Order: sequence, then C-alpha cells, then structure tokens
Amino acid sequence: MNQSRLSWDEYFMKMAFLVAERSTCLRHHVGALVVKEKKVLATGYNGAGAGIKDCTETGCIRDRLKIKSGEHQEICSAIHAEQNAIIQCALCGGQISGATLYCTHSPCIICAKMIVNAEISTVICCRAYAEDAFLKLFEEAGIHYRSMPIPSLNISQKA
Repeated sequence: MNQSRLSWDEYFMKMAFLVAERSTCLRHHVGALVVKEKKVLATGYNGAGAGIKDCTETGCIRDRLKIKSGEHQEICSAIHAEQNAIIQCALCGGQISGATLYCTHSPCIICAKMIVNAEISTVICCRAYAEDAFLKLFEEAGIHYRSMPIPSLNISQKA
C-alpha cells in the first residue's frame, strides 16, 4: 500500500484550495468543488459576477463600511464559492443531486439553503466561517457535514 498517496478527501480539498486562488475577494479566498462518484462536476470561487467590477478593482466596500464577516451579505457584489459551483453545475448540466461539496470554508446560511435545495448529500470543509447556523439546517435536511484538517498544500513531485 502506498502510504504517501493522498486520500480522496485530501485530493479534492487540495483542489478546492487551488480554486480559491482565483478569488477576487480581498477578505477571504474561498474555493469549492462539487464532486460525484469521484469526478469533479464543477468548481467555484468567491468573487463578483461575470462582467461586474470586483474588489481588486474597486476595493472592499465591506471594509470601507466596517461590516463584520457574516453580516449584511447583500452589500457585497461577490458570489460565494459554493454558489458559483452550484451555478456552474446548472450551466453545464451536471447532475448535482447526491454529490459532495468540498469547500475551504464552512457555508453561510444562504449557501446552506442553496446546498439543501441542490440536494447535495455531503459537505466537507476545513475552515470555519463566521457563523454556524448552517449546522441546524443541515441536520434537519439530512446533509452529512464534517470538517477535516487542511491538507498539505505543497505539490510533491516524484523523480
């Protein structure tokens, strides 16, 4: 048995952290993957919608207004990573029901509601978001949630 081989969870979570590098949010870089039967259906990262100026161009309105993380999400033009991943599945026709969502951060309540209605069955995260209201919703909806340690983000290369 190859002890150095990544587990599937480490593999997909490591990809979520790579996807997060595309983020245009100045506060948090968040990445998400929708996976079904060990195949990536879609990815998403947080940032402004297509064709909309993002925080790297305009600065962070939430910082200017001193808004705490998890509060008044409607002020921000960013779409969350989980939302973008679900939208990409819809645009590309991916069958999301029963899938697993890997995300660098736990979801806000708005994303949690979308996850429930998308019929995602499992959510795996590494970092905690500012709120945890999603836990009760997931429990009621029967969505399996767990946190895992951040995988090594180094890329190992064999000779």
